[in-house]
Amino acid sequence: MKKFSVMLILGFFSLMIFSYVNPDYVSPVTKVVEEAAPAVVKVEATVYSTSYIDPFIEDFFKRWFGDIPKQYQQKGTSLGSGFIFDKEGYILTNFHVVDGAEEIKVSLLDGTEYKAEYIGGDKELDIAVLKIDPKDRDLPVLEFGDSDKIKIGEWAIAIGNPLGFQHTVTLGVVSAVGRKIPKPDNSGYYTNLIQTDAAINPGNSGGPLLNIHGQVIGINTAIIAPSEAMNIGFAIPINTAKRFIDSIIKTGKVEKAYLGVYMQTVTDELKKALGLKVSKGVYIAQVVKNSPAEKAGLKEGDVILEVENMSVSSAGELASIIHNYTPGSKIKIKIDRRGKEIELEVILGRVEESFEEEVEAQEFAGIIVKDIDRADREKYQIPEEVNGVIVVKSKNGFIKEGYVIYKMAISGKTYKIENINDWNNTIKNVKKGDYVAFFYYYKGATGIFSFGY
Repeated sequence: MKKFSVMLILGFFSLMIFSYVNPDYVSPVTKVVEEAAPAVVKVEATVYSTSYIDPFIEDFFKRWFGDIPKQYQQKGTSLGSGFIFDKEGYILTNFHVVDGAEEIKVSLLDGTEYKAEYIGGDKELDIAVLKIDPKDRDLPVLEFGDSDKIKIGEWAIAIGNPLGFQHTVTLGVVSAVGRKIPKPDNSGYYTNLIQTDAAINPGNSGGPLLNIHGQVIGINTAIIAPSEAMNIGFAIPINTAKRFIDSIIKTGKVEKAYLGVYMQTVTDELKKALGLKVSKGVYIAQVVKNSPAEKAGLKEGDVILEVENMSVSSAGELASIIHNYTPGSKIKIKIDRRGKEIELEVILGRVEESFEEEVEAQEFAGIIVKDIDRADREKYQIPEEVNGVIVVKSKNGFIKEGYVIYKMAISGKTYKIENINDWNNTIKNVKKGDYVAFFYYYKGATGIFSFGY
């Protein structure tokens, strides 16, 4: 009995000892969350859609009666996240969270709600800037880190609103850097992404990925379908966003760089046909005269293998990587030239500015167009001899973003389309009962799309 009592007492003291392990310990993650969470916001974007209405009926209605009343449109809400990065009330988020939004509302951790103004952004980069009016409030802000210095294995903390659960915190590590994945809508590629195993779900989009110092190293933006993988999420490096923030705030747009090549993805057939020495990369079919590529020494027949130590395996990837930089950026490109690897330094160029008064294109048949610039030619591989207007948004099911419309026919009469002025003047000639045809160029092929007006 005495022995049992001694063991009982020893057991009691051992429990007391274990209950006091690290009594004053505070997790550094807790400190990061306490400092960062107040600057993370929930983003609710209201979108009115007329997708169930035939685009030509919609265009006819607008032409004669004005905008379709909202009571006849579908109303939806896009949920996402964002974070305040400036005391003036500027917020960073993903473009896809607020794309086409009529109204945007943001909510802070303490429940305060603000109506947000869309300042600008870019679909290809998937970044957008919003602004709220802080009035006399001293807003909490997040500090930017340096995403070029992050290392695989370091802590990664995500804060956002997954599935509407406001200010959810998940923890993991940086799993990889320099990742590239195709966008869900097949409009291009996300490149140079940060991969993390910190759980990211729908609703986290636009929220911050933080390091252990509470600095933003990325903008959470994409996930792999849970049915295919677990805990594989991706974030846009914050250094990519930093390059374009000032331009977005000042002009509402981004100014992207261009290289100046016409290119083709290396395939097994292309390798055999041209006798290439490499099995993957991007083949340079033509170098634009006086372009940054020509000035750097790139030549027809070269195969681009890497850009800034990131391997490239398709023309689409290369265009996306180049557009992650601003004009004047200096980058290193590794090429294969007839079996010899060469590294060249390229100073990326600026899309030429127009000195003419900017003309706004009129929407017609659910299509919005603009003049073609060098960045468009590089992204969509549009030859110099192809002129017209490029589709930037389309509400109909056939004509797509990236199509170049170079001619129109209206009830037997044809009109050449070389610029916005031609487009605006031509669509004025369309009357009720006319038959209209678009002559278009897309990915090396031409076609005609016709319809009755």
